[in-house]
Amino acid sequence: MTIRHALETDLPMIVAIYNAAIPSRMATADLEPVSVESRLAWFGGRSPSHRPLWVVEVEGVVAGWLSFQSFYGRPAYSTTAEISIYIAPAFQRCGLGRQLLTQAITQGHSLGFKTLVGFIFAHNQPSLKLFESFGFQTWGHLPQVAELDGVERDLVIMGLRISESVV
Repeated sequence: MTIRHALETDLPMIVAIYNAAIPSRMATADLEPVSVESRLAWFGGRSPSHRPLWVVEVEGVVAGWLSFQSFYGRPAYSTTAEISIYIAPAFQRCGLGRQLLTQAITQGHSLGFKTLVGFIFAHNQPSLKLFESFGFQTWGHLPQVAELDGVERDLVIMGLRISESVV
């Protein structure tokens, strides 16, 4: 297993992993698959030193990814990053999300972050448990803010001060 910065040539696999998460209605509010072309600007906004996008490879195959996004997009929030983790179905429950989250926490401070947040559907118990196992706490609960196939869903905001955390 290797974690590295994503290359543009990884984008089709990154998009495929993301799209694989859409039908489960567990990890994303997108309801239809996205295209590689629609994600080019998002990819272009990533930088190894500022808002990285990491992929995790298993035997040369991109098996998952983690991205850092700006939180709320205003300068006063620059030391807070929203993180997203997606793992390909064939590699779920193999500890890859744990490895990516460990690296995000241990390297986050060197990227200029003091706080990490994750926006997770309340019914996504595996992700909530993963984040909780690293000390993330519930900082917000937004009831019924998403509608997935006619079912209203809650969103939980998980947060961690990484300047105070130990992995």
